[in-house]
Order: sequence, then structure tokens, then C-alpha cells
Amino acid sequence: MGHREDLLEGAKRCLVERGYSRTTARDIVEASGTNLGSIGYHYGTKDRLLLQAMVELSGELAVSMMTVDVGAGDPESRLLAFWEGMIASFRADPALWKANIEILAQTLHDEELRSRLAATQEQARAGIAGHLSPGSASPRAAGSVHFALIMGVMSQHLIDPERAPSATEVVAGLRAVGAALAPDGR
Repeated sequence: MGHREDLLEGAKRCLVERGYSRTTARDIVEASGTNLGSIGYHYGTKDRLLLQAMVELSGELAVSMMTVDVGAGDPESRLLAFWEGMIASFRADPALWKANIEILAQTLHDEELRSRLAATQEQARAGIAGHLSPGSASPRAAGSVHFALIMGVMSQHLIDPERAPSATEVVAGLRAVGAALAPDGR
């Protein structure tokens, strides 16, 4: 890898380990094995480098959501397998998911980041819909609901993993919501 890629990987590592607000240019240089001048040469500023790192981390998380193995069973079994995989990811790598929360908070202050993450989220909604609700009459709506659930369940697991819902509880909750919407109430 060259300095540009090394800096990007170092910045991603710093975002996960230290968070956005606690990452300095020197931290990135140390993590990447490069030098301070490389940041300016390749990215202009530390903030532009961190923006690119945040966009890439968010994209990587979106891909990980869409690649959870759901097997080949009925829709409920597939959904249960998906949630088991997502919750395992929340527990196995909480720092990465915490960085995602911090990245979302940064969108309140950075229009370019907000715009780029909005595009990533749109791709995630489409991918998740195709992964979990193939053939849906409303794929964007299905993807949006799945995405919202992921963010909500992830937040609960980061804040209080012991009382956060299990995969079985998430699927039971979805079943209950679906029943409330069914014409016959079942």
C-alpha cells in the first residue's frame, strides 16, 4: 500500500479505537506509519481524511449487514438467522459499531458527510431489502424498516447488552407488529 491507503486505514483504525473527536493527526500518522505531511498531500486536511474514513467504515458496515448468512429456510427462519448474525457482530466488535454512532452524530455538522452517508444508506436499504425481503412489493419500504431496526437494536446492544433484545425477541416483535397490521388481526 502507498501512503494514501495507509493513511486511510490508519484513520479508520483511529475512528474505531479513539472516536472522531479524540483522533488527532498525530494519532493517524502513528497508526499508519506515515508522516504529517502525507495527510496534507493526499487529503488536504485531517478532517477530509476522517470524512473519507467515516464514509468507508459506514459502507463496510452496510456490506456486513447484507452479507450475514441467512440460509435457505422460510422467511422467519431467514430473519432469525440474520438477527443472530447481526447481534453476534454487535457483541464481537462493539467499537466498530460505536464508531458508526459517532459518525452519524458528525453528519449533524458536516453537509458533505451527510450527503455521502445518505447515498450509502440508500444502497444499504436496497441491499437489505434484497437480502431479507426478496420479491417484496415495496422493497424500499422493507429495506427502510429493516435498516431502522438494525440501528435501533444495535443502539440497545451498545448501551445495555444484557437487556437488549435477542434475535428471537426481535423476530417475535416483528411478528406481533405484522399481526397488528393484518386484516384479520392475527
